[in-house]
Amino acid sequence: MSAKVWLVGAGPGDPELLTLKAVRALHEADVVLIDDLVNPAVLEHCAGARVVTVGKRGGCRSTPQDFIHRLMLRYARQGKCVVRLKGGDPCIFGRGGEEALWLRERSVEVELVNGITAGLAGATHCAIPLTLRGVSRGVTLITAHTQDDSQLNWRALAEGGTTLVVYMGVAKLEEIRQQLLEGGMAANMPVAMIENASLPQQRECRSDLARMHEDAQAFALKSPAILVIGSVAATAQAACSAVAAIA
Repeated sequence: MSAKVWLVGAGPGDPELLTLKAVRALHEADVVLIDDLVNPAVLEHCAGARVVTVGKRGGCRSTPQDFIHRLMLRYARQGKCVVRLKGGDPCIFGRGGEEALWLRERSVEVELVNGITAGLAGATHCAIPLTLRGVSRGVTLITAHTQDDSQLNWRALAEGGTTLVVYMGVAKLEEIRQQLLEGGMAANMPVAMIENASLPQQRECRSDLARMHEDAQAFALKSPAILVIGSVAATAQAACSAVAAIA
């Protein structure tokens, strides 16, 4: 039997945000390797599959990546339909690219299935358009956590004029604030901090660049959370104010 692995994005949490292709892959799966951030409700689509938890969470005990690689390879070579189920999108800070490369180097067929990423879903659930004519003509997705502790070009990000969506940034809020201010970004730049994007327990804290660390502490912001930094983060509030004024 041909060895094949599906790398599937489960989206940010809301099960209704799964794609039809993701649902089909789960229905066909013999084995599902599931990340910690995947909503367990998604598993109703793969009732006949063996589910193996291979969680990876910052600051917590995690499954080694090499073990995950070899587990996918072993099941695929047994002729099983393998789904590696990841929160969000597998290729946006989800290691989907490196997993696909590793498997293809060993002659395993791989198919990637996109999922809605938390930055998009969180912003949408807060009525924030990540791009808006006359306000923001682009969006930049970045991670505040890197494997080698390398530094981003914060000045270029501050001067770029795009909406910044920051993943894994809760523990580095002060560093992000300082770097962007030093890069020339305005202290009153609107910021939205969104926890548990798309889930019923989603919470949001609105602030600005100068005060975001202090406001996050008062709000008790926790991971998983994303930051939306840019003028668009104020659009929902402006819309609400306009509606209130008309009423």
